[in-house]
Amino acid sequence: MNYLAWRDITANMLRVVLAAAGVGFLLTGCMGIMGLYRGVLHDALLTIEDIGADLWVVQGGRAGPFAEGSTVSATLDRRVEGVAGTANVRRFVQNNLQFDIDGQRRRIAVTGLDFPKDQGAWLTLTEGRLIQQARGEAIADASLGLALGREIKLGRDPYRIVGITSGQVDMSGDGQLFVTIPDAMDIADSRRSEQVLLDRAQGLGATADRPSRIAAVILTTEAGMQDEIARTIAAWGDVAVLSRDDQRSVLVDGRLWRLRLQILFFTILLLAVTGVVIAMTIYNSTVEKLHEIAMLKLIGARDGFILSMILEQAVLIGLLAYGAALMLALAIFPQFPRRVVLLPGDLALIFGGLLLACALGSWIGIARAMRVRAKEVLA
Repeated sequence: MNYLAWRDITANMLRVVLAAAGVGFLLTGCMGIMGLYRGVLHDALLTIEDIGADLWVVQGGRAGPFAEGSTVSATLDRRVEGVAGTANVRRFVQNNLQFDIDGQRRRIAVTGLDFPKDQGAWLTLTEGRLIQQARGEAIADASLGLALGREIKLGRDPYRIVGITSGQVDMSGDGQLFVTIPDAMDIADSRRSEQVLLDRAQGLGATADRPSRIAAVILTTEAGMQDEIARTIAAWGDVAVLSRDDQRSVLVDGRLWRLRLQILFFTILLLAVTGVVIAMTIYNSTVEKLHEIAMLKLIGARDGFILSMILEQAVLIGLLAYGAALMLALAIFPQFPRRVVLLPGDLALIFGGLLLACALGSWIGIARAMRVRAKEVLA
């Protein structure tokens, strides 16, 4: 930075600080909405990525339990196990339900583990242990506020919290509670006894006592067998087969597509407003110094020297704003109720957009300065 530019900035430090603060708040909002989208995406893909399934067998004609409703027979896993090349087959069920806990109505994503095949070993525990009994034990996410060893009543039965995880939420941000699949079915079918008796009287049979369907069957395959197994199961006709990439695509390019467009629109809008704020600040500062600019031209200063002074001021405002926004984001975003993920690539993209906004914003001041003539010093 040249000496004259620095002297001008120090002489107008309050204006520079206020402009940087305003731009910093805009950039914080920009980081926030991009980070919120990344957080929603992370939560939506969390179970898909962590559960370790190569293929998902779901209801025929459906896009899987994370995109729309899916119900398959609770015995479908036996059919899948008979396909050559399968290494591990598990059932999967997840229901978002509301319960009264400590006098508050809370939403919980109840996820079933196919015990004893799946005791929750793919979960990262911060406290406690994995599920070791077929009934009455649960692993809870820390966001639910349930202490280790506590017993809670969900539906008709009590469940003891034996393990605590961190960050295990669904796409809606609801904390997950992991129980065995029979327990998950009981919790989902938590009707009053009078309703069960009425259903029996209407001839519903066994379905009056327990739902007989799950959401999907997940499986891992032997090396090189994934495509062949998928074709074999898809040929059955009553089910659909989705790979891990298919599930990811359904969420990212389907269910979250409009949200991504909205995030992109608001990001561009905030960067545009940032450019306007910088442009107004630089233009007003330039107008106030027209006499000084004419004097510089009179003593032989080149246009490039004056241009660099104006551009350096705009870039300095941008750098101060970006630093303030980043510190503010790191301080307040962890306190948000939803996960906010700040990726280096997104931060670099915002920084690039900021530099572009600084360049375009300073252009208005530069254009005005270039129209000044040396003889105007006599005016």
